[in-house]
Amino acid sequence: MSQDLYDLLGVARDADADAIKKAYRRLARQLHPDVNPDPEAQEQFKQVSAAYEVLSDPQKRAAYDRGGDPFAGGFGGQGAGFSFTDIMDAFFGGSAGGATRGPRPRTRRGQDALIRLEVDLAEAAFGVSRELKVDTAMRCTTCGGDGAAPGSEPVACETCHGQGEVAHVQRSFLGEIRTLRPCPACRGFGTIIPDPCRECAGDGRVRSRRTLTVKIPAGVDTGTRVQLSEQGEVGPGGGPPGDLYVEIHVAPHPTFTRHGNDLHCVVAVPMTAAALGTSLTLPTLEADLAGADGAAGSGLETSFALDIPPGTQSGTETVVRGHGVPGLRGGRGDLIVTVSVETPTRLDERQEQLLRELAQARDEEQPTGHVKPAQKSVFGRLRDAFNQH
Repeated sequence: MSQDLYDLLGVARDADADAIKKAYRRLARQLHPDVNPDPEAQEQFKQVSAAYEVLSDPQKRAAYDRGGDPFAGGFGGQGAGFSFTDIMDAFFGGSAGGATRGPRPRTRRGQDALIRLEVDLAEAAFGVSRELKVDTAMRCTTCGGDGAAPGSEPVACETCHGQGEVAHVQRSFLGEIRTLRPCPACRGFGTIIPDPCRECAGDGRVRSRRTLTVKIPAGVDTGTRVQLSEQGEVGPGGGPPGDLYVEIHVAPHPTFTRHGNDLHCVVAVPMTAAALGTSLTLPTLEADLAGADGAAGSGLETSFALDIPPGTQSGTETVVRGHGVPGLRGGRGDLIVTVSVETPTRLDERQEQLLRELAQARDEEQPTGHVKPAQKSVFGRLRDAFNQH
């Protein structure tokens, strides 16, 4: 190579190692065959790489500065130590497959775990504590989590000498490309356990069942997840445990249905009660807790009075404020009661006669019926309200 190596990289003869590396990275990003397919650029890339091979090696650089031939062994020959890492550094600015990462630790954090828990509507609304039996990985008590049988310990891997990686060399037009891969003998750990613990087979953890208490906060709903920190799986090598997530499923309630923080129920009343009016006593959701431990005598409002005014129509809704589900962030929803008027289906002669007399008195013996207008939308009601003013 007749051209001066310093000129090829565009650096001064007294440039330090960092300046030489930065210059090579800059040129490699311009001339690498994957970026620039021009044959002339490929030839320049070879020359730049050869120059960097010499100037990045203190011994070869000293020989070159003294006028010696740094390519006496031939570029890419037996003595060439060109590393693929330098090329990858040029594009990614850091270490790549040829960079030494060292052995990976045997001790790692455990995985998170997920279990599903079904609760009643009242338990979801007002909160509850439950005991759960969980089958999970726990730290092995025999070996303390290190995986070695008592009285023994891991030893350095003879294949990688404790590095956790072994080098693989490939020849190319760039010379010898060295890449590092996890050692197959020790699986990248750098150590081997010659006498594994018989209880955990060297994993440092065993499967076991344990009981824990989970507190379900008031206001949860189906799909809510309660996080229990560090109650999940213990990691390999006895590593710190992950988290346990309890996903809530709320069972259907025979009386109430939930929409957000509001509760809905339907109360059926006879036709006569809807016409004449009446007063009913209905249960609240708190009534489900009346038989629970500690709930009796706690002042829970287990019922409320609902007035049915005369002439109530089927489908009429009554909102009972503050009798819904408590919110996770405070407040409480409402209870919406829908009245369903029941028409009698079986009448004796006396009842039928009375109804006919009522129909005659109200001039409803031959009703023609009438079609009601469709229910207006929110915007329609707002428009009518503005038109009235």
